[in-house]
Amino acid sequence: MKKVFLTLTAATFLFAACNNSSETTNTEATEQTAPAEEEDSNVAEVELNAGDDMKYDVTEITVKEGQTVKLTLNHTGTAPVVAMGHNFVLLKQGTDLAKFAEAAMSAQATDYIPEAQAGDVIAHTTTIGGGESTEVEFAAPAKGTYEFLCSFPGHSAIMKGHFIVE
Repeated sequence: MKKVFLTLTAATFLFAACNNSSETTNTEATEQTAPAEEEDSNVAEVELNAGDDMKYDVTEITVKEGQTVKLTLNHTGTAPVVAMGHNFVLLKQGTDLAKFAEAAMSAQATDYIPEAQAGDVIAHTTTIGGGESTEVEFAAPAKGTYEFLCSFPGHSAIMKGHFIVE
């Protein structure tokens, strides 16, 4: 299992490194906070983008306790879902992100959400490929800081962040 994980991780990094994109990346830009857009104070609209470079465009999302969160995930790359799939998974507090990600590697049939750990998930999107978008709507949990990740094999090492509920 570790050999498969290492092979997938190496292949993913190689693919990302060989990306011939003319885009320049700005590390500061990827570390931004995504304040939720609020037309209605009870609704937080969040847009999260991820591309073939295996990065979310934000690593911190802030909402208010009890708000309805409408999260849209956009895959801004071109790679197909089998090569560079992305999703958004919000974990309950206390969930071990690394163990969840390891179990997710063999959960392709369930969108990389391991059935044995489904109870550790607050919300998640489907897994999408380049040019696709997906949405999920859920109630913001209790005040605190939660972790989110992309559970596609090998992505959680880079594609993760904090979901802060005020």
